Amino acid sequence: MQLSEATWPEIEDCESDLAVLPVGSTEQHGPHAPLGTDAKTAAAVAEAGVETYRERTGEDVPVAPTIPVGIAAEHRAFDGTLWVSPETFRAYVRETVASLAHHGFDRVVIVNGHGGNTDALREVTGTISREDDAYAVAFTWFDSIDTDEAMGHAGPVETSLLSHIDDEAIHEDKIAAAREGASEGWGEWVAGVNLAHDSDEFTDNGVVGDPTTATAELGEQLLARSGEALADLLDAVDNREN
Repeated sequence: MQLSEATWPEIEDCESDLAVLPVGSTEQHGPHAPLGTDAKTAAAVAEAGVETYRERTGEDVPVAPTIPVGIAAEHRAFDGTLWVSPETFRAYVRETVASLAHHGFDRVVIVNGHGGNTDALREVTGTISREDDAYAVAFTWFDSIDTDEAMGHAGPVETSLLSHIDDEAIHEDKIAAAREGASEGWGEWVAGVNLAHDSDEFTDNGVVGDPTTATAELGEQLLARSGEALADLLDAVDNREN
């Protein structure tokens, strides 16, 4: 159930105390993928997980509108990237969860599509669960699955998933060029420390990894596996004693 497409009586009649809140980012994803990639993938995984959970249990879970701007200052050198401070992001997430809890959805799984959000989400879900009238956890979809491909950034994993869920969003004619300007790894590491704070310090075009190896078939597998993992988490949250 998409919250924004439902009527208020439909939400009033929903018997679940679970809700899902996708969060993403609006940031560069190289010359071949859109700025909204992280929001698109988070929303798709959220929908897949809720559908799998509904097939298992018969329970419908509302999916809130995706939060499209996250913590992404590391990509600010690339045009179009938007970002907010960690404090603003945490406050927005916390107050959105409080709105859901006000209507009885007091067990919230946040589905995250952007690595830069993870630390703030871990912190704010702890605060929510300790101090507010709700329980919340964060699920980062690419951390939930095993794959032989490195995550990178706008590399084979994200490009594959996006190719499956929205193939028209990929600029196929730019993928070869994306590989040419890409870096192999994220950052400049010495003694376990990343010396690079911003992505333009180590990648010419914002890409990490080789997007030419991406396939829609891999994307279909990634969506299925992350959806199954999210359904497992929804079940655990639903049955957890708080």
